[in-house]
Amino acid sequence: MMKARRERGVFYGVGIGPGDPDLLTIKAYRLIQQVPVIAYLTSSSNHSHAKKIACDALASRNDAAIDIAIVMPMLEDRSLANQAYDEGAEAIAGYLKQGLDVVFLCEGDPLFFGSFSYLLQRLCDDYKCEAVPGISSVMAASSALLQPLTLLKESFVVVSGRHSDEEICNALVNHSSIVIMKAGQARPRILAQLSETGRIDHARYLEYIGRDNQKLVEDVTTLANEPGPYFSLFVVLPESRVGA
Repeated sequence: MMKARRERGVFYGVGIGPGDPDLLTIKAYRLIQQVPVIAYLTSSSNHSHAKKIACDALASRNDAAIDIAIVMPMLEDRSLANQAYDEGAEAIAGYLKQGLDVVFLCEGDPLFFGSFSYLLQRLCDDYKCEAVPGISSVMAASSALLQPLTLLKESFVVVSGRHSDEEICNALVNHSSIVIMKAGQARPRILAQLSETGRIDHARYLEYIGRDNQKLVEDVTTLANEPGPYFSLFVVLPESRVGA
């Protein structure tokens, strides 16, 4: 049942985890079921990874529930992405002004490389915003490998394939454990840096963590020296745990 309209609604960034529908928190599940407006990113072909992950919670929504699909171009040109976020924020604000709460489905955690962050920047000055944490792909990768990310005095850092070769190299040289997010297009560069720094035998590679098509590669030297999918990352373990 929809709640009575208030003067202004609340905008929720809800983390839905990396891919396994069972990894939604109880709070995330409840909000998705109860909040009248659900927003999410979708491709130009109308495919939404977020909706697929949250399918169980979405299935029990009220028939009068409203969807806001934000079409996000998967291109390097950030101006097009910014335009999509501008248009999405405007659509969300339209419902918040009516006193309706809005949930934005965000893969992983909403504030860790999360698309919610860009909408938050556009809406937080005018509307109440809240974030519901979710399980990030970093934590899910650690579980898939059954390896701790850090112990005792080990250092741990997260970098992105969008960082420069020098920045990735510095992370590999100066830290015990490293997660390299958004590895897709940068995979050849990352493999080169792993080899150059002598960390290639310490690295593990994962795609689509928590999904039906999850892939885990323990010997990254077998990877094709070409770009991979967007949903991929490297976990580089301390030398003392390689082969454990």
